[in-house]
Formats: sequence, C-alpha cells, structure tokens
Amino acid sequence: MHGSRSTKIKIGTAAAVGVAALVAGLVQSAGAAEPDDSGAKGAKGAPTAITTISTGWTIPWGTSWLPDGSTALVTERDSFKVFKVTPAGARTQVGLVPGSQTTGGEGGLMGVALDPDWAANHYVYFMHTSSDGNRIARMTYNGSALTGYKALVQGIKKAKYHNGGRLAFGPDGYLYASTGDAQTGSLAQDKNSLNGKILRMTKDGKAAPGNPFGTLVLSLGHRNPQGLAFDSKGRLWSAELGQNSQDELNLIKPGSNYGWPTCEGNCSVPGMTDPKKTWGVAEASPSGVAVVDNAVYMASLRGERLWEIPINPDNESVGTAKAYYVGTYGRLRAVTKVPGADQLWLSTTNADGNGGEPAGSDRIFRVTIG
Repeated sequence: MHGSRSTKIKIGTAAAVGVAALVAGLVQSAGAAEPDDSGAKGAKGAPTAITTISTGWTIPWGTSWLPDGSTALVTERDSFKVFKVTPAGARTQVGLVPGSQTTGGEGGLMGVALDPDWAANHYVYFMHTSSDGNRIARMTYNGSALTGYKALVQGIKKAKYHNGGRLAFGPDGYLYASTGDAQTGSLAQDKNSLNGKILRMTKDGKAAPGNPFGTLVLSLGHRNPQGLAFDSKGRLWSAELGQNSQDELNLIKPGSNYGWPTCEGNCSVPGMTDPKKTWGVAEASPSGVAVVDNAVYMASLRGERLWEIPINPDNESVGTAKAYYVGTYGRLRAVTKVPGADQLWLSTTNADGNGGEPAGSDRIFRVTIG
C-alpha cells in the first residue's frame, strides 16, 4: 500500500559493461511563496524556497515536461484526465486516456513520459490500469489535445496495490518503466513475468537492444518501485515501497536482482544486491524521485517529507539524507526536475484515501534548489 508500507529493492553491483553503457542515464496560476522549513537555507543543494503554483487537484500522479520546458503534462490517477500546465501553474485539460480504470486502491492512470523527439513525432506515453491488467500505451499530443491510442505493452498483472507505474526516458533514447509485484511476491523473481521489474523498451514497446535477458526486463526482485530518475552520469536511481520495515533507494544495473521477496532492505543472500539507502516505513514510503545538482530528491507518502540524498558522480557512494517539509504538506507523490533550472515540481496526493482530504485538495509546488 502507498504510505503504509516501506520500500524494498536491492542495488545492482555487477553487469556486462556493454549493457551498462546502454542503460546509462536519462535526460530527463501562480500562488504566494511559502516559507522554507528546511533548517538549511542557503546550503548548496538544499531547497531555499517553495511556492504553491496550482491547486484544485485530485491525486496528481505523474508529471512530464515537454523537452523545451514550455509546459508539462500531469495525470490524475482516478479521473484518468491529462492536463497541460504552464510554468506559472495555469492548467488546461487536454484529454483522457481511453480504457483506464481504477483498482479500488492504487491502480489507475499513473506515469507519463513525453518523447524526447516530441517536436518531430508528438508522442506521449502513459502507464495505466485497464480491464486486462496494467498497460503501457502511446498517444499523440499536438500541444493542445490527445488523440489516438496504441497499447504497446500488455500482460502486466494488476492488483488493488503494488502496481508500480512510473515512466521515464533514458539518455539512450529508450523508455523505462517500473512495475509492482501485484501483491504476489513470487512474480518479482520470475524472469518470465513483467511484474516486480524495471523494464526497458523501444518506443514501440519492444525489448531494447542489450537488455540482459533478451526481454523487456532490465532488473528484477522489486516489490513496488515508483521512482525513476537518471543522474548526470546517466545512472538510473529508483525508489521503492517495501513491506514492513525498510524503504529503499537503489542504483539500478542491468540483470541485477534486488531481492524481493527474499529480502527487505540489506540482503546477505548471494546474487542479490543491497540498496544504497534505507528508511523506516514511517519516514518514507517513497513515490517519485528526481535528480538536481548531484542529489536525489525523493517524495514520501507516509513520511510526508521530501528527502535529499547526495550522490557522488564519481563513485556509487551516497551522503547523509536530509528531510524537508516534514508533515507540512502531507503526502508527497511526484517530484520532477524543471528543464533548464535548479527547480523541482512537487505534488501532493492527500485526496487518495490515505491523506484524509477531500477531492480537489491536492496541490503542485515549485521548489527552488540552492
């Protein structure tokens, strides 16, 4: 479940050099400013300001910017609506994703990713729940409306909880997706299942060249990963909700096994890899992640805070994690880097049934870094 369970996934340590190279990196109405409560104002990499830019949302789940930074697309999980939002926060509905349905829990319209070549092909990709399971689909977006619909990947099992759902393009031009174990832990270890995995695919939903098993699967052993982001070196970071004790931040490597359901948190089992950072479930239950200035920013649901985790671009070490906005804005879902700026967009999902707030109570913030 979101916000009541912790993250679980293990960090990969070894993979073929050729495959690792293919997997490297992804490019990834105005309100009044609100005070920063970080306690570290002015520190390099720390949030220095937070501003509410858009209100009236109900479970805004995914955010993806046009490559030129002119607008972003934002999905609402349970309404299946897609909105374009200007940098100042003005929003306009541009369509619905056909065939979407909820699971009475955490399924619905989830991740969104605009094609890096959007100016030429106008493609946008969605991950959503349908009658036959979770799907990855492609539509055409001309800047004002969504048209067409093509299912690219089907057969991802759905469940009330543990649907994963994040999409992101890598700097290699391939599309990455996170899938949950659909509340069946054994699927995470099954290489023939698309569940409990990080997937890597072409723009037509086929296995990307160099994938370690010759399928869509990039890594396995995941419980419910919901955060995907690439750093300045092109490395893929993922945040994952665990079971009862350990939420995790992982560095994803092709072919690596991140341990679920054998392990939660650090794992001494041969062939399974450890997370780079763990948290207790009450402190995190992470969803989205973004990278700015060699730091991973991780939005937390149950933890109701934004975590900053410094990462070393020259090795795999991570620094001391710092928490911001603890309990101030409620459940934090999506965090996305603003193109061309040291800024983040950060959204709440307090209207998701766990936050106790009514429909229309969610917000999107702009956070300035450094």
